[in-house]
Amino acid sequence: MISSSPLVDWLLKSLEFEASLFHVGRYCGGWHASTQGLARASFHLIVQGYCWLHIDGQQESLRLEAGDAVFLLRDLDYRLSSARDSVEAQRLPRQAMTELDSTAQDGVGLVCGFFHFKSGLSSLIIDGLPDWIVLRAGDPSLSAARALFGLILAECERSPAPSSALLERLSHLLFLYVLRQQVADNPGLGGLVALARHPGFAPLLEQLIERPGESWSLESMAACTGLSRSAFFKRFNELAGQSPGQVLLALRMRHACQLLRANNTVEHVCAAVGYQSIAAFTRAFAKALGVQPGAYRRQHEGR
Repeated sequence: MISSSPLVDWLLKSLEFEASLFHVGRYCGGWHASTQGLARASFHLIVQGYCWLHIDGQQESLRLEAGDAVFLLRDLDYRLSSARDSVEAQRLPRQAMTELDSTAQDGVGLVCGFFHFKSGLSSLIIDGLPDWIVLRAGDPSLSAARALFGLILAECERSPAPSSALLERLSHLLFLYVLRQQVADNPGLGGLVALARHPGFAPLLEQLIERPGESWSLESMAACTGLSRSAFFKRFNELAGQSPGQVLLALRMRHACQLLRANNTVEHVCAAVGYQSIAAFTRAFAKALGVQPGAYRRQHEGR
């Protein structure tokens, strides 16, 4: 395992997302299910029995048993099914779920939901992660995640019905634990995590985080790494999968959101994140967040 750095920890803490459930129940008989085509990240927790995971491009199907989970961070061509063979799985029908039954001896019990990652910095962080992550119940390095999964299992057995709100929060926490372990165990991750780990680029990223309102140019950023302008731009894009300007914009918009939530004026926030014109800041903020800064500030008043 590689040790985490303060910058990597900061990135994980900065990840903003919501978990929402769309299915809690059982499938039995022959079936298949998928969220492919909905352009959303999803998760599936196996709380009873077992099923098979088929992902396009993967030669082998994966057997998922009670206590396992799969987190799909992209809109992948995949399906869960009762069938081990991928061709047979495609032929099987989609079925309506029935209620969970802790005494059932067949079928599979599932807790399924969507992740919504906020635009900007959170999306950039997710872009550098694997397309999908599987949690195994027997993984000795994930003791905390297994404890959370135990709470999910206990909630699913609650009578007369489990709490959707509680299951969403537990699923949210479960993913954070799995993600932290994934980052710790996988030195080959790209994106902002790779940038934060690189000895030549980590100091620059730290300065961008600490001083997002500074008048950063490509030349000044390159100077922090000791590279020429062209070499810096090329290597930054290779590591982060994003341009320096895109990363700086995401950091500025994150800082702007924090200041607006703290009830600072739009004028103050505009200057604090490096914009000379309120009109230019408003355009950039609205494009990134989908709402104008004044409206965003009003939405969070009193929270």
